[in-house]
Amino acid sequence: LGDPSELREVLVNLIINAVDAMPNGGMLTIGAREPRGQAVLEVTDTGIGMPEETRRHCLEPFYTTKGEHGTGLGLAIVKHIALAHGGTVQVESTPGLGSTFTLKIPDAADD
Repeated sequence: LGDPSELREVLVNLIINAVDAMPNGGMLTIGAREPRGQAVLEVTDTGIGMPEETRRHCLEPFYTTKGEHGTGLGLAIVKHIALAHGGTVQVESTPGLGSTFTLKIPDAADD
Protein backbone atom coordinates (compact mmCIF):
# COMPACT_ATOMS: atom_id res chain seq x y z
CA LEU A 1 0.00 0.00 0.00
CA GLY A 2 3.01 2.30 -0.10
CA ASP A 3 6.57 2.90 -1.21
CA PRO A 4 8.73 0.34 0.64
CA SER A 5 11.79 2.58 1.04
CA GLU A 6 9.73 5.49 2.37
CA LEU A 7 7.83 3.28 4.78
CA ARG A 8 11.14 1.82 5.95
CA GLU A 9 12.26 5.42 6.63
CA VAL A 10 9.11 5.95 8.71
CA LEU A 11 9.81 2.84 10.73
CA VAL A 12 13.48 3.76 11.30
CA ASN A 13 12.58 7.26 12.50
CA LEU A 14 9.86 5.99 14.84
CA ILE A 15 12.13 3.28 16.28
CA ILE A 16 15.00 5.72 16.86
CA ASN A 17 12.67 8.13 18.67
CA ALA A 18 11.19 5.32 20.75
CA VAL A 19 14.62 4.09 21.81
CA ASP A 20 15.68 7.66 22.66
CA ALA A 21 12.53 7.99 24.79
CA MET A 22 13.57 4.97 26.88
CA PRO A 23 16.98 5.94 28.33
CA ASN A 24 16.60 3.39 31.13
CA GLY A 25 15.20 0.64 28.93
CA GLY A 26 11.63 -0.31 28.28
CA MET A 27 9.47 -2.08 25.77
CA LEU A 28 9.13 -1.23 22.09
CA THR A 29 6.13 -2.71 20.29
CA ILE A 30 5.62 -2.57 16.53
CA GLY A 31 2.34 -3.66 15.03
CA ALA A 32 0.76 -3.66 11.60
CA ARG A 33 -2.71 -4.48 10.41
CA GLU A 34 -4.92 -3.92 7.40
CA PRO A 35 -8.45 -3.00 8.48
CA ARG A 36 -11.07 -1.70 6.06
CA GLY A 37 -8.80 -1.10 3.08
CA GLN A 38 -6.00 0.72 4.83
CA ALA A 39 -2.59 -0.13 6.21
CA VAL A 40 -2.06 0.75 9.86
CA LEU A 41 1.40 0.79 11.46
CA GLU A 42 1.76 1.41 15.21
CA VAL A 43 4.95 1.99 17.14
CA THR A 44 4.56 2.09 20.92
CA ASP A 45 7.16 2.65 23.61
CA THR A 46 7.07 2.57 27.39
CA GLY A 47 9.38 5.56 27.62
CA ILE A 48 9.19 8.94 29.25
CA GLY A 49 6.20 10.12 27.22
CA MET A 50 5.53 13.70 26.22
CA PRO A 51 3.69 16.56 27.83
CA GLU A 52 0.75 17.84 25.76
CA GLU A 53 2.65 20.86 24.41
CA THR A 54 5.41 18.63 23.03
CA ARG A 55 2.91 16.12 21.61
CA ARG A 56 1.11 18.90 19.73
CA HIS A 57 4.33 20.14 18.09
CA CYS A 58 6.43 16.99 17.72
CA LEU A 59 5.58 16.48 14.02
CA GLU A 60 6.64 20.02 13.06
CA PRO A 61 9.92 20.47 11.17
CA PHE A 62 12.86 21.45 13.40
CA TYR A 63 10.90 20.94 16.62
CA THR A 64 13.09 18.96 18.99
CA THR A 65 13.48 18.31 22.69
CA LYS A 66 16.88 16.63 22.16
CA GLY A 67 18.96 19.82 22.08
CA GLU A 68 22.15 19.40 20.03
CA HIS A 69 21.48 15.66 19.68
CA GLY A 70 18.46 16.07 17.40
CA THR A 71 17.60 17.87 14.19
CA GLY A 72 13.85 17.96 14.66
CA LEU A 73 13.38 16.34 11.27
CA GLY A 74 12.70 12.67 12.04
CA LEU A 75 9.05 13.01 12.98
CA ALA A 76 8.48 15.72 10.38
CA ILE A 77 9.68 13.22 7.77
CA VAL A 78 7.26 10.65 9.17
CA LYS A 79 4.41 13.14 8.76
CA HIS A 80 5.54 14.11 5.26
CA ILE A 81 5.66 10.48 4.11
CA ALA A 82 2.26 9.76 5.62
CA LEU A 83 0.73 12.74 3.84
CA ALA A 84 2.49 11.85 0.55
CA HIS A 85 0.77 8.45 0.75
CA GLY A 86 -2.61 10.10 1.38
CA GLY A 87 -2.46 9.04 5.00
CA THR A 88 -2.21 10.40 8.50
CA VAL A 89 -0.04 10.05 11.56
CA GLN A 90 -1.49 10.28 15.06
CA VAL A 91 0.41 10.69 18.30
CA GLU A 92 -0.79 9.60 21.72
CA SER A 93 1.43 10.11 24.73
CA THR A 94 1.27 10.15 28.49
CA PRO A 95 4.17 11.55 30.51
CA GLY A 96 5.85 8.75 32.42
CA LEU A 97 4.03 6.00 30.51
CA GLY A 98 5.14 6.27 26.89
CA SER A 99 3.91 7.10 23.42
CA THR A 100 2.15 5.52 20.45
CA PHE A 101 2.57 6.71 16.88
CA THR A 102 -0.06 5.44 14.45
CA LEU A 103 0.42 5.73 10.70
CA LYS A 104 -2.64 5.09 8.54
CA ILE A 105 -2.40 4.76 4.77
CA PRO A 106 -5.51 4.19 2.64
CA ASP A 107 -5.53 1.62 -0.13
CA ALA A 108 -4.94 3.51 -3.39
CA ALA A 109 -7.55 1.27 -5.05
CA ASP A 110 -10.20 2.82 -2.78
CA ASP A 111 -9.62 6.34 -4.15
